[in-house]
Amino acid sequence: MNPALAAVLANPAIWRGGECAPEPAAIPSGYAALDAVLPGRGWPEGALTEIVLAREGIGELRLALPALARLQAAGRDVVWIMPPHVPYAPALVAAGLDLSRLAVVRCRGGTDPLWAFEQALRAPECGAAFAWLPVQDDRALRRLAVAAREGRTWGVLWRRPGQHAAAATAALRLALAPRDGKLAVQVQKRRGGELAQPVLIDVARDALDLPAAALAAARRLHAGAGA
Repeated sequence: MNPALAAVLANPAIWRGGECAPEPAAIPSGYAALDAVLPGRGWPEGALTEIVLAREGIGELRLALPALARLQAAGRDVVWIMPPHVPYAPALVAAGLDLSRLAVVRCRGGTDPLWAFEQALRAPECGAAFAWLPVQDDRALRRLAVAAREGRTWGVLWRRPGQHAAAATAALRLALAPRDGKLAVQVQKRRGGELAQPVLIDVARDALDLPAAALAAARRLHAGAGA
């Protein structure tokens, strides 16, 4: 290969088809096997992630806890919009989360949860905004993607069982399902080549960033419904 061309291709900003594309900014997930298949080796910051669940209570939130704790440690807040279940505070604390930096939004009295999600994504102090919403409208989803980019926020749109993926503007789409006591993470969309096989993660044992107390809590939760 021509040396000049080789030097250009060696630039980390260059992406070759079939490879996992670089991500301008990423948040390490805390799971080595997952980071290995994510662009930038982590969750995309300033973009939408869409996560499709085969069923609930399979460890889906535990997959996100190390990254959320990392964001809070950097001084940024976390917002959850309309979670389907009441968060179990002791487990979140054990996982390293600061509850004073976690806001759980229940929209009542005519408040639009989609509007609340967009505002959280745009807020500069918000590091991650999660929403459990059945939104399918392309225009609304594009607006959410722009809000995440402008706020430099990791936005996650959770698709509950039976809800279909629809966010064409999502930088990353994962499908989660239980398999042999682990969490099977299928990468359905990423900036880069396709991934044929799912990544199997033991969310109770594989996290790199959680303290010992958090790992113990995760193992206890693994036997139950999970966070």
